[in-house]
Amino acid sequence: MAKVGKRLKKAYEGLDREKFYALTEAVSTIKGRSATKFDETLEIAMNLGVDPRHADQMVRGMVQLPHGTGKTVRVAVFAKGPKADEAKAAGADIVGAEDLMAEIQNGKIDFDRCIAAPDMMGVVGRLGKVLGPRGLMPNPKLGTVTPDVAGAVKAAKSGSIEFRCEKTGIVHAGIGRVSFDEAKLIENVQAFVDAITRAKPTGAKGTYIKKVSLSSTMGPGLKLDVTQIG
Repeated sequence: MAKVGKRLKKAYEGLDREKFYALTEAVSTIKGRSATKFDETLEIAMNLGVDPRHADQMVRGMVQLPHGTGKTVRVAVFAKGPKADEAKAAGADIVGAEDLMAEIQNGKIDFDRCIAAPDMMGVVGRLGKVLGPRGLMPNPKLGTVTPDVAGAVKAAKSGSIEFRCEKTGIVHAGIGRVSFDEAKLIENVQAFVDAITRAKPTGAKGTYIKKVSLSSTMGPGLKLDVTQIG
């Protein structure tokens, strides 16, 4: 823990921790202070004025980042026949039906996103207790239960990410690699914030987006000026 503390202390040197940064300045600062041996992830955290314990205040959805996350996403698809062929052609890593269900029940979960054709939900529904807690359960509202399995696979592979508000009202996500060009990171941030804005639930009262911060995996967190994100 001491090493981490020293690293963060050094990362914050010369920074005003109370300052609200313009998006361009925040991204530039984070990129300039990245000093790890690996390509860090740019992470965003948004504190929202909602109480997700109430159904009409839950914030959840999908967003297509224009420049992807920089991560390799393994996709599993529940499909049969022509739909299975479409999924494979679109780049799905795992395609199956009852056989895939059996693998998952036996503890083999070697994927990051799960997609299902509508006619497979009878099978997928039996995996709710396994996939649900891991955030992998296909959901029609998120576009992961769809007749267009090929389109869903391509979206997942090209940078579509899921967001979901935590109990504390915070939404966070990795939205790119620090090695990305500044312009690409800025566009990814704007796309994510736009998606959260559009997902404002009917039950939200008062200020919806309270705070937004950016950080790298091992770097300092910078508060953003919400009025200058768009």
